[in-house]
Amino acid sequence: MSLLKKLLLTFSICHLTSSIFSQEVYTYARKIVDTMASQSMHGRGYVNGGDSIAANYLKNEFKKIELKSFDEDYYQKMNFAINTFPNESPVLITKYIDGVWVPGKNYLVSAGCPSIIKQKKLQAVWFDSATVNSLDLMKKFTSRRFNNKWIIIDPHGVTNADKLKLFDFMKANNYGAYGIAIVNDKKLTWTCSQKVNTYPSIEILIDDTLRKKIDKTKMCYINLSNKSQFVPNHQSQNVIGYIQGSVYPDSFIVYSAHYDHLGQMGKDVYFPGANDNASGCAMLLNLATYYSKPENKPKYSIAFMAFCGEEVGLLGSKYYTENPLFPLKNIKFVFNMDIMGTGEEGITVVNGTVFQKEFDKLKAINTENKFIKDVKIRGKSANSDHYHFSEKGVKAFFIYSMGGIKAYHDIYDRPETLPLNEFENMFKLITKFGESLQQ
Repeated sequence: MSLLKKLLLTFSICHLTSSIFSQEVYTYARKIVDTMASQSMHGRGYVNGGDSIAANYLKNEFKKIELKSFDEDYYQKMNFAINTFPNESPVLITKYIDGVWVPGKNYLVSAGCPSIIKQKKLQAVWFDSATVNSLDLMKKFTSRRFNNKWIIIDPHGVTNADKLKLFDFMKANNYGAYGIAIVNDKKLTWTCSQKVNTYPSIEILIDDTLRKKIDKTKMCYINLSNKSQFVPNHQSQNVIGYIQGSVYPDSFIVYSAHYDHLGQMGKDVYFPGANDNASGCAMLLNLATYYSKPENKPKYSIAFMAFCGEEVGLLGSKYYTENPLFPLKNIKFVFNMDIMGTGEEGITVVNGTVFQKEFDKLKAINTENKFIKDVKIRGKSANSDHYHFSEKGVKAFFIYSMGGIKAYHDIYDRPETLPLNEFENMFKLITKFGESLQQ
């Protein structure tokens, strides 16, 4: 066989092996996202043990990959308070849509909303552009008390920054109102709460079609029922495994992703969290699989950390940095991954300006290999689990993908609409950057 044929054969074998592995990366990622964002995990929150079901799934995957554990079961347990909605879905009735509004689609109760024992049909008054554009109306409004009434806060059509602050002021000062309804033009966004508010609040979606039907001169009523349950000492867990390094076993590179999401709002509404952050867990498990292969044996130990409580306020990562399983000074770098399901517009690197040398290296790797469209830089931000590490002096990046579907913290962040179209290329970029960290 000629030298040229040997080279072509070698290239073909390598290319085929690479293609097969790339397909495995996507297939495994799709399986993880579909599973973790399914209804069986109840939004990976605090109704029906959703976060525990997700943690158990990750633990079993860690076992299959044969990661080592710092203790018996990969768990680092912790407790925190959380307000939950385990019973009937909240019910909202108004005069502007026939029948009952659909929870999750037309409205959300706030994460800190208290229980409303008995449905109350109460008058609602508007705080809107007409109010803030009139000094007389503002004086009249702020001199009143609104006992047994709802205030509907509607900033539609207001662009002046100072006037927009008045809407924020109203959200914080309800003037004795029974409840607050905040209008959103574009989309509804939910969250989690560790406390129960003193009065009910909801977010309602009023798009252009519905707005045309509303006559604010006529009497408006809101009728809401809601049952919440405050859990003062919910038990959750970080899920942590590692691969021991061949040369520097006591020094670690950390890959992390949070596995929790928002859970359920009653029995019928759940938040799948496919992009946020089943996709990050898919990347975490793919990296664990990659480094578990003998040919990819790392020189430095690698820890894989799946954090709980991120959506509640970065609680899992905060707890870990205060109770580390090995000294934080032994961490060479933390690479946190959140929202990894798209990537058409590239990725953004939080802390890129803080750790410029490492950012330049990551960007140079992408430029050389043309993995993804762009690697954008961003400064310090407390927006994911990297934050408490870098606050403790540990070098840490947080990357998230850009472009594509805009579903976020809503019922539409579903696996069937999450493309994972740049997932393999982001995986290649991360592992290539990982090689530089192993030097």
